[in-house]
Amino acid sequence: MNRNAYYDLLAAPAKLDYELYLKTDRLLSCQKPPADLVNSDEMQFLIVHQVEELWMKLLVHTLLDIDDHMAARRVHRALTLFQRAAQILKLMSEQLDLLETMSPHDYQQIRLQLGNGSGQESPGFRALMRMPPELWATYEAHYLKDRSVRDIYDAGYVHDDAYMLAEGLMELDERLSKFRANHIFLIHRSIGMRSASLKGRSVELLESGARHHFFPQLWAVRAEMTDAWGGAYGRVRPSLSEAAE
Repeated sequence: MNRNAYYDLLAAPAKLDYELYLKTDRLLSCQKPPADLVNSDEMQFLIVHQVEELWMKLLVHTLLDIDDHMAARRVHRALTLFQRAAQILKLMSEQLDLLETMSPHDYQQIRLQLGNGSGQESPGFRALMRMPPELWATYEAHYLKDRSVRDIYDAGYVHDDAYMLAEGLMELDERLSKFRANHIFLIHRSIGMRSASLKGRSVELLESGARHHFFPQLWAVRAEMTDAWGGAYGRVRPSLSEAAE
């Protein structure tokens, strides 16, 4: 096939309505020209990371809407958007698997093109890391005025709006952790976890981020409830096989 003919087709100025609306000419010019790629896999590396930034921009936009809806007590709207946020994070995590089709040797060539840059400098990622405390502050102000997390989940459990929003926050936290954990596995595959990062620090530092909980109150209440129940009915209970005899 004529490689240059296809590249020229992708680089053509936008003329049709679809192209003009999506600004496809600008979008498809955000990657290096094929002749400047250090190797063929660099095109994949650029596109995957650029798409990640777009997903994160949409996720930031979605979480801002969730915050507004929680504050206005438009619970159903917030819950629908929590589902969207979960799907965005699922896609972000899954598309990282594409990079595992790249050999460590080819990645090292690409890595040299980054200068001292790393994913920690991503504008989308930095914005996302700032948002959970503000989401929790909104939830706390409007849904925990006269109740505790323990009451919502245990003593006063009625599966109400406060509970459903808490579970939306919990799902967001879990999906963020899964995305970061998937990134860790990618690092294992590409450069190894004992190597020095581009910042001169061990990339093992990323593992502590993957274990971080953004809403620790929601994780802690489960252990508190289980311990309390165990104290009431006993942590070691009669065996079902013994009871059947």
